[in-house]
Amino acid sequence: MEANIRNLISAEEISAALEKMGKEISDDYRGRDLLMVGVLKGAFIVMADLARHISVPVAFDFMAVSSYGASTQTSGVVRILKDLDNEIAGKDVLIVEDIIDSGLTLSYLLKSLQVRRPASLEVAALLLKEGIQRIPLDVKYVGFRIGPEFVVGYGLDYAGLYRNLPYVGVMEET
Repeated sequence: MEANIRNLISAEEISAALEKMGKEISDDYRGRDLLMVGVLKGAFIVMADLARHISVPVAFDFMAVSSYGASTQTSGVVRILKDLDNEIAGKDVLIVEDIIDSGLTLSYLLKSLQVRRPASLEVAALLLKEGIQRIPLDVKYVGFRIGPEFVVGYGLDYAGLYRNLPYVGVMEET
């Protein structure tokens, strides 16, 4: 399936933002061990590149949640498809997201993890869509704030495609 995709955020801009976020995270977690939790599938690229900019010891785990299906808008119904492999009680946990839009999925995830009593629980997101949050969220580390357009690339997909693009682009309607 071919699509017309307009470049929104270049690979170079993404790299610079992740480097800045990594420095902030390293400063904030100095002297502590960090558990990064990637939200699959989209966050795997963001998490890998962000982790390379973090200088404190880091462990990794993953969760898979779904609220989209094959749509371009969230359904509002969140399902956990894959839970964490390890306990997080007493650990400093950083959830890594590729994008936050309505906030429904992340809110559900935060509540689900908070009851497991981590020492701390924060969020890092490459992209935060502004103006469409249905739930106010405190996202500590944000790479870019964007509008409501539907974006692909750098882990973000449309029907499973375009995650491999090295930039973030807007799908133009044809």
